[in-house]
Amino acid sequence: MTLLLRNAGLPGSDDVVDVEIADGSIRRIGPRQAHPMADRAIDLGERWLIPGLWDNHVHFSQWAQTARRLDVSAADSAAAVAILVAARAGQMRPGETLIGFGFRDALWPDMPTLGVLDAVSRGISVVLVSGDLHSCWLNSAALAEHGLDGHPTGLLREADAFAVEGAIDTVQDGVLDAWALDAARQAASRGVVGIVDLEMAWNLDVWQRRMGAGADLLRVEFGLYSEHLGRALAQGLRSGAVIPGTQGLLTVGPFKVITDGSLNTRTALCFAEYPGMESGPHSRGVLNVPADELLARMRQAAAAGIRPAVHAIGDHANRLALDAFEQLAAEGTPTHGSIEHAQLLTPTDVHRFATLGVVASVQPEHALDDRDVADRFWAGRTERAFVLGDLLAAGATLAFGSDAPVAPLDPWVSMAAAVGRTKHGRAPWNPEQAVSRQAALAASARGRHRIKVGDVADLAVCEIDPLVASVSDLRRMPVAATLLAGRFTHNTL
Repeated sequence: MTLLLRNAGLPGSDDVVDVEIADGSIRRIGPRQAHPMADRAIDLGERWLIPGLWDNHVHFSQWAQTARRLDVSAADSAAAVAILVAARAGQMRPGETLIGFGFRDALWPDMPTLGVLDAVSRGISVVLVSGDLHSCWLNSAALAEHGLDGHPTGLLREADAFAVEGAIDTVQDGVLDAWALDAARQAASRGVVGIVDLEMAWNLDVWQRRMGAGADLLRVEFGLYSEHLGRALAQGLRSGAVIPGTQGLLTVGPFKVITDGSLNTRTALCFAEYPGMESGPHSRGVLNVPADELLARMRQAAAAGIRPAVHAIGDHANRLALDAFEQLAAEGTPTHGSIEHAQLLTPTDVHRFATLGVVASVQPEHALDDRDVADRFWAGRTERAFVLGDLLAAGATLAFGSDAPVAPLDPWVSMAAAVGRTKHGRAPWNPEQAVSRQAALAASARGRHRIKVGDVADLAVCEIDPLVASVSDLRRMPVAATLLAGRFTHNTL
């Protein structure tokens, strides 16, 4: 099957070319031919043809469910959340569970407490998941259901929150898979050809089931967690290996370890104390995995050919993660790994990413969502926060993602945030850390900003040249078509 894309614009230039695709790859890029030999021809009308986009960090099942949960992301206080919960609870029957998503309490004037939710929940169970996924707020009925009777506040953090988040994912497979297909269609409509799914589950079975039922809109690299590592090793899984029977779409991804918490939950592990928390037991954040245990887990995975992806947000957590990568390198164990988030870094550690070959897997939109929280809780240090420009200048490889549902699964949102460092008309935040449009596109397209002969034909067709688009145009970029190995997964041409 040969597909000819006629009159394609190339970003950053005035070139208009024909692109010939055969057997899923780009065979020719060149001037228009009078009588091309192709099974099918599509005229792009001088729209811009770019490499297909990847979201390098998502929680896909949670993203698929988020639209069906009570949205409390706009609430600016516990009292405001209570109003939303009361309205929804009044529409529910006894015995049902109200699940909400998106609260961010770091700057609230009041505290999320049991009393606030119990007063408005009308006896039903209420579980609210924070916008950063690192805390949950439960009422008394929900605490009882999860075996947590007697908890003083109902606000759970880190491991306790993750356990509850896993327990509430009780949607039937068929229903969830239908929602996931909707989410995949939406992703394809934004030019996305692939995701790295870091859902905290055994994702091999999930995606084999979905693809076996016909889900073929995205490439998926599925992540593994510590509780699944033994199972993965027993099956001989290695990062980059393609799973048979999935049309080449399902690949083994990284081994993820969550070493610290998050900024909004004030559990990111930092060298300095959080203002107002100096007397608390976790005044500098939370270390979820001790350094020696982190090294042992990474060593075990890397020795089996599974690359580590280490969640580290605070500067201390990033130091420990980089130390572990350095030790493995000294032992001669290749990792080709990444640090996920890398939000707060010391200047010395910025340069270690390139030296050690560790990918900075970052989520630029988080900088804009968290800027006010950072200004308060990382006061005096925000010049070291979300330092995309410094990482790039130091020679590090950037890989952009969303951490959906924490931010939208939309690489254009990430690119706009990285280039402009602003949204909602606010002044740019630490604009010296902005990156170029070319660098942003490459970080969203597996290192490519331009198509070339021999590439797999994973492509997107844009209405605006992304290398000259305004920041607002980047954020809303109209995508006319998306192709996966030369097959349309989205098409409005």
